[in-house]
Amino acid sequence: MWRGMNVSFRDMLFLLVFAYLIISAVALAHVAKKEQKSSQQEPTAPGHVVVELTWARGVDADVDLWVQGPGDVPVGYSNKSGMIFNLLRDDMGPSGDPNSMNYEVAYGRGHWAGEYVVNAMLYRSRDRKLPIAATAKVALRGEGGVQQVLQSNIELAFEGQETTIFRFKLDAQGNFLPDSLSRIHKPLRAARSKSP
Repeated sequence: MWRGMNVSFRDMLFLLVFAYLIISAVALAHVAKKEQKSSQQEPTAPGHVVVELTWARGVDADVDLWVQGPGDVPVGYSNKSGMIFNLLRDDMGPSGDPNSMNYEVAYGRGHWAGEYVVNAMLYRSRDRKLPIAATAKVALRGEGGVQQVLQSNIELAFEGQETTIFRFKLDAQGNFLPDSLSRIHKPLRAARSKSP
């Protein structure tokens, strides 16, 4: 009698372990399939116009990115969103963020025809290592993915200095118009402080 129960218990235990292994194998195959799909897809930017501003990690400075889309208000640290642009990150340097990359980014929704302005402003230099070197990039997202169209290195020599890095136009299809590129200064922070 006990011998028959031992066989039944072993059989049941074997079936439970076997079922657990089958379920685990199916779950692992499903996870691996999802990971393979996600690794094949290119990351997409959350906007159509991507503007980035970076400066060296070791520099304890607050450099601000200001952007303006066609017919929109200036967007920067004191006004983080407009109709077209959103400032995603206001980086105040390593004093406010020990893991800081010294990086600010703004995304524009859609390809609006007209002029775009990209400025940088040195709000504060805590370590007084002047001038501050910074790099600005502009990328556009289209059918072929995200493509960088502009890059420039600048230097900011004193606190409060605001400089225009790019002024450029896009056509109605979102194409960059190279002949429209200029650096003619257009103050954005001062314009923002005067608007209601």
